[in-house]
Amino acid sequence: MVVAIAAVGLGWAAWSRLGDRVRGAADLVLHPESITVEGVAPWVRADLKSEALRDASLDAGIPLDDPELVRRLARAFAMHPWVREVVSVTATHPAAADVVVRCREPVAMVAVPGGLLAVDAEAVVLPSDDFTAETAAEYPRITGVPSGPQGAVGFPWGDPLVEEGSAVAAAVGPDWKSLGLIGCRPAGGGSPTARTWELVDDKGRTILFGAAPGHEAAGEPTAATKIARLRALPAGASADLTKTPQRADEPRSIPAG
Repeated sequence: MVVAIAAVGLGWAAWSRLGDRVRGAADLVLHPESITVEGVAPWVRADLKSEALRDASLDAGIPLDDPELVRRLARAFAMHPWVREVVSVTATHPAAADVVVRCREPVAMVAVPGGLLAVDAEAVVLPSDDFTAETAAEYPRITGVPSGPQGAVGFPWGDPLVEEGSAVAAAVGPDWKSLGLIGCRPAGGGSPTARTWELVDDKGRTILFGAAPGHEAAGEPTAATKIARLRALPAGASADLTKTPQRADEPRSIPAG
């Protein structure tokens, strides 16, 4: 018994002296350079890995025997404003980790006093520093928004108007450029419960889109039907996408008299 107690005591003393050194060994501490991140989208210009680790105070390294290592890494990347979802985190020995993420995708720029703010399809505000004036111009603009973001970057704008505009921008998607359109705005009048949107180009042309996706009134065409009608429009034509277009061979009524 005495020998066993003495052995435990000597072992504890040795670990007290050498523990920090062992923990600091290269193969037992996970450093940023040993972490790979997959799924970073091409439109993300920031160093996502460095920013996520720095903001979570993990850039100095994490002991590989930390029982919370995987959870801490997942939380660090989940908090980054560009990350929509952390798909998986895998840690291995010698110290290394692989993080797979799914990034948010910008769908529009919201016009605000002094500039533009990027949003995704769910109206989450995205980091402005990742866009130049040239890259921002590649996206449709949502105008007519009186509010500013109600929270930080990486969180929803907090205004139903921006949520609807983002949904319209996402619905039109890659067709903006090919159709010569530059953005959308709430149409004049209409209450928040019956708000309509119009698409615009840089020549003053307007196309009535109607309600945002998911907000259609009874009998109003779906967003998919509206987009199909939009694609079928003659170049430069205006239209009301909520109404069934008249066929060319369909007889027109003759005014009385």
